[in-house]
Amino acid sequence: MIAYIVASHGELAESILKSSFMIFGAQEKIVAVNFQPGEDPEKLMQDYQKALAGFSKQDQVVLLVDLYGGTPFNVATQIVSEHAENMALLAGLNLPMLVEAYTVRDRTLSEVVMHLEATAKAGVRHLEIQDDGDGR
Repeated sequence: MIAYIVASHGELAESILKSSFMIFGAQEKIVAVNFQPGEDPEKLMQDYQKALAGFSKQDQVVLLVDLYGGTPFNVATQIVSEHAENMALLAGLNLPMLVEAYTVRDRTLSEVVMHLEATAKAGVRHLEIQDDGDGR
């Protein structure tokens, strides 16, 4: 089973996790890591290590972070680069991506990553309103 770490600036990770549980139900092997104002990357690394310690050594782990190039992403990159065979990192966290993550936990790591990237992109949509030409 794929395990997940959801990480963000501020409280987004914890909040989006709670929202996903409202939609899909509580999940196991998923942890939120919040990078708070005033914290440094070393503290964030410790938080990631603590989250990883809660998983089994056999678990494959996907880290879902809020922002490409932000501190949660950069610190996660250090971890994933040392464990590329059983970890992956995706930026651009959104609620459709997280909910979908629960449905593909039995797939391979590479399948999960490809599926979640597509889901995240598809989750950004706009409402198309037809203009009938009368200005209303």
